[in-house]
Amino acid sequence: MKRRTVAVLTTSRADYGLLRGTMRAIAHEPSLRLRVIACGSHLDRTRGLTVREIVHDGFPIDARVPSTPAGDDALAVARAVGRAASGFAEAYARLKPDLLVVLGDRWELLAACSAAVAAGVPIAHLHGGESSEGVIDEQVRHAVTKLAHLHLPAAEPYRRRILQMGEEPRRVALVGAPGLENISRLSPVPRQELERRTGLSLAEPFVVVTCHPETAGRVDLSVVDAALGAVDALGLRAVVTLANADAGGAAINRRVLAWTRGRRGRAAAVASLGADGYPSLVRLAAAVLGNSSSGIIEAPFLRVPTVNVGDRQKGRLRASSVIDARATRPAVAAALRRALSPSFRRRCRGASPYRSGAVSARVVAAIRRALKDPRLAYKSFRDLPGRAA
Repeated sequence: MKRRTVAVLTTSRADYGLLRGTMRAIAHEPSLRLRVIACGSHLDRTRGLTVREIVHDGFPIDARVPSTPAGDDALAVARAVGRAASGFAEAYARLKPDLLVVLGDRWELLAACSAAVAAGVPIAHLHGGESSEGVIDEQVRHAVTKLAHLHLPAAEPYRRRILQMGEEPRRVALVGAPGLENISRLSPVPRQELERRTGLSLAEPFVVVTCHPETAGRVDLSVVDAALGAVDALGLRAVVTLANADAGGAAINRRVLAWTRGRRGRAAAVASLGADGYPSLVRLAAAVLGNSSSGIIEAPFLRVPTVNVGDRQKGRLRASSVIDARATRPAVAAALRRALSPSFRRRCRGASPYRSGAVSARVVAAIRRALKDPRLAYKSFRDLPGRAA
């Protein structure tokens, strides 16, 4: 039996935490051969050089594609896309994958998927069909949907949205959110180890804060200022995870580092806690605060309240444990008070709207079926009934 080569692209600590279970399942499938491509903040020492975590988990890195922007603005990101596309093309020429697996909406996917299309490499896309209005992620995610040949959405409404975009039903498999499967199989990191990693005592109630750039194309500190201001207003302890390599991310990180330096013993900033450390920390937290998708998808599964600030996650499915707040200090403080109340915490026992369970097994099954299709690299647009041109 001929083994087919499946390349998995990981851009950062965030998507690796979601992809790790799927990568193991691919590596253990006798008919498939796993190849790992790392890029983005994985290769950036200032962001924790998280490629070491991938290697530590037993995955050899088959290709490294530098893609960190040289600056903190939209021009730097645009230039990085161009440079990275060339690097991905070289990687595909050497690895000769039968399929490229990507997840989500990071801007690096524009480079990786454009190069894959030009190289004739079919694409499988996890977490398509979702929405995060107001940021570049929204455009990237839907662009990747139209470039991809196999779609692996996390929830039924997202499956329907992909079909609405003209994709063929046979190419869309509802697999669920891989991060939820990872969490369910995780052996939690002990509190003492998390305290070592963060440098902060976690005996008292604390919040986990993550803020990413809110608006495409310009620096906007309103979300991080509102979130950190609310933490101060309520006198809370906080662990703040730094932003990824997006335009405006460096400005957010400078603000976070300056804020935490003035609050030693009560706040800590971390570049990366590892794929096991972050969900373990959230599990212990009183609440998750900021505008990360982890507050929308993973935190509700862990039954931890979320205060989602601003519009970055606008359009995503919500659990009842998520409170949306405008990016102002009073609004976020009021939402955080509500999230920390005993009555609201009882609401966090509801089910997540995202499918969980054996996600990686469903992904591998969908990949195996797709690779049997001799016309996988060809796409047809499917009009909705009664809407043909």
